[in-house]
Amino acid sequence: MSAFQKETVLSVRHWTESLFSFTATRDPGFRFQNGQFAMIGLEVEGKPLMRAYSMASANHEEALEFFSIKVQDGPLTSRLQKIREGDIILVGRKATGTLITGNLIPGKRLLLLSTGTGLAPFASLIKDPDVYENYETIVLAHGCRQVSELAYGEHVVDGLRNHEFFGPLIRDKLVYYPTVTREPFRNRGRITDLIGSNQLFDDIGLTGLDIETDRIMLCGSPAMLEELPAMFAARGFVEGNHSQPGHFVIEKAFVER
Repeated sequence: MSAFQKETVLSVRHWTESLFSFTATRDPGFRFQNGQFAMIGLEVEGKPLMRAYSMASANHEEALEFFSIKVQDGPLTSRLQKIREGDIILVGRKATGTLITGNLIPGKRLLLLSTGTGLAPFASLIKDPDVYENYETIVLAHGCRQVSELAYGEHVVDGLRNHEFFGPLIRDKLVYYPTVTREPFRNRGRITDLIGSNQLFDDIGLTGLDIETDRIMLCGSPAMLEELPAMFAARGFVEGNHSQPGHFVIEKAFVER
């Protein structure tokens, strides 16, 4: 257990039958960059049961926040969804991940493309003042099946827009684009299709993909993480990593179990 820190659950909120978020205490020695993930979990029969979870909280916040799917027969999430205030969770002592701005070549517009709980690392990044210093425009796109599944993202964005410090900072820079695939909504369709057809950019009144100015982060479903990189690569975009910054980065440590 020495690789993990025991933290206390501070709050739990269930957004839908399949989605919930929770906050927990944060060890003063736990450091991370916005967009990174850590191993978190529970002690089950004396052993740690862990999965990778992105921090939805920013690195300047005192508490940790996570956004999770509920999988009824999932080894971890079947248990994690039942946590309550005061319960103990395990948090790995080391954070990692590719969704950090240092893995991108400098640009002017940052596209944060997510589906489902892949929104979590971007909830952290849009709370980072440096992101607004480094980019002229930040587009946060979040794709879900049903309108109700957008609630957490809407809550995070609304909180920032009404925040005393962040409100004025993001007013002219952060563009939030929620879309759903299975219900009527103002934005309809898969993010992959909306990017490929230019519909997303038309809807928000901005120009289409430009390799000179656009930098992209991806976190979400396996289908999106397969299709969009292929689309970007066909247009000359290069994937970045810790050793070589690029035009786009992908987070593959995504929890759906």
